[in-house]
Amino acid sequence: MTKADLVEEVARVTELTRKDSEVIVDTLFESVIKALRLGDKLEVRGFGSFRVRQRNARVGRNPKTGEKVEVPAKRVPYFKPSKELKDLINDGAAAAPSAPSSPVS
Repeated sequence: MTKADLVEEVARVTELTRKDSEVIVDTLFESVIKALRLGDKLEVRGFGSFRVRQRNARVGRNPKTGEKVEVPAKRVPYFKPSKELKDLINDGAAAAPSAPSSPVS
């Protein structure tokens, strides 16, 4: 699913214009980014939590030349899905591949 698909889904469900739906989706993403930049944790009950993790500086290797390269320390976003989301995905995956059952007389 792309961002455009998400905008279309919001527009369909809320019966808003595509432009209004795009504003909603953009505002949601901007809010998540702003919270993570500030170092805040963002938790959506039943979905998961977004956090920022610190990666230490290290010495990497250029795969093409084999030369050692200094990789600086950096902050990276991290998403941890909730138990409910994991259960929904796993329950849905088990049911999805099965063929539709025909009524038994």
